[in-house]
Amino acid sequence: MGIELKIQPLRYVLAVWEEGSFHGAARQLHRSQPALSMAIRDLEERLGQPLFEKNLKGQLTPFGEYCLPRFRELVKQHDRLANELQHVAEGQQGRVTLATVPSVASRLMPEFLAAFIAEYPNININLHDENAEFVCRMVASGEVDLGISSVWARDEHLSYTHLFEDNIGVVLHRNHRLANRDSLQWHELNAERFIANGTSRLLQNTAAASLVDNNDFYISNMISLLAMLEAGSGITTLPRLAFPVDNQKLSFVPLSDPKLVRQIGIIKLANRSLSPSAQALEEVILKRLKDVTT
Repeated sequence: MGIELKIQPLRYVLAVWEEGSFHGAARQLHRSQPALSMAIRDLEERLGQPLFEKNLKGQLTPFGEYCLPRFRELVKQHDRLANELQHVAEGQQGRVTLATVPSVASRLMPEFLAAFIAEYPNININLHDENAEFVCRMVASGEVDLGISSVWARDEHLSYTHLFEDNIGVVLHRNHRLANRDSLQWHELNAERFIANGTSRLLQNTAAASLVDNNDFYISNMISLLAMLEAGSGITTLPRLAFPVDNQKLSFVPLSDPKLVRQIGIIKLANRSLSPSAQALEEVILKRLKDVTT
C-alpha cells in the first residue's frame, strides 16, 4: 500500500531547508516550532527514513537531499492545480461555446465579446452563427453551452430567458415608391413581388400571412437575398438587426400593421447546470444585452 503524503508537511521541510533551521521555518510560516517539528517527524515515520540530521537540525540527510527536489515539484504541481481549479470554479478560466443568429453575431457580438474577453482574458470562446432553428438544435444536442436566438416552438428541454425585442420591417430598394414611408401596412404590399426568407415565418398566423403563402421566391442565404433586393427584384421582411445599416441601396421601413417583433433571448438546456465559465458568460450577457433597443 502506498504512502499517503500531505502537502503541508512537505512545505515545512522546504521551509526548514530554505531558512536553515526549524526555528526560522516556524517563524516564516507563523507556526509553533513544536507543531512544525511534530509534522516533519510524522512525515519521516511515514517514509521510514529521517529527512534531517539529528544533531544538525537544518541539515538534510542523503535521503532528505533525494526528497527535496521531488517535494518541491509536488508542491508546485499541487499549487498549480489548485490555482487552476479555483480559476475554473470562479469562471475565470475555461472554454465556452456560444451559438447566435447571424444578425446578433455581426451587430452585437463584436463589441460585447471584446468587453467580455477584457474582463475574462483566460476564457476561450467558440462562436457559431447559425439560423434560429439550428441554434436551438445545437443547444439541445449539447454542441454549445448557450444560444442567443428566438425560439420558434416550445421545447421542454430548453430554457429561454428573454433579452430584447427586434422589430420587423419591410426591406426594399431605396428607389422603390414605398421606400420613404415612415411605416407600412401589410395590405400595401399585396401587389409587390415578395421574397421570403428564414425569418418570414414570423408573419405566419398574422394578418400578413398571405405574403408568405404567395411568395415569389424563397432565399435563405442573406448575401443572395440582399443581392436580389439590390437588383430591385422584389421586397422582403427582416428583423431590424438583420438589416445591413451601411447598405446604400436598400431601405428599412417598419411594418405597422401588423406590428411584429422577433423575441431574442438566451437559450440553454433546461435541466443541466452550466460550467462556471459559461455561467460567467451568461451573467455578462444578461447584464449587457438585456433590454437592448434596436
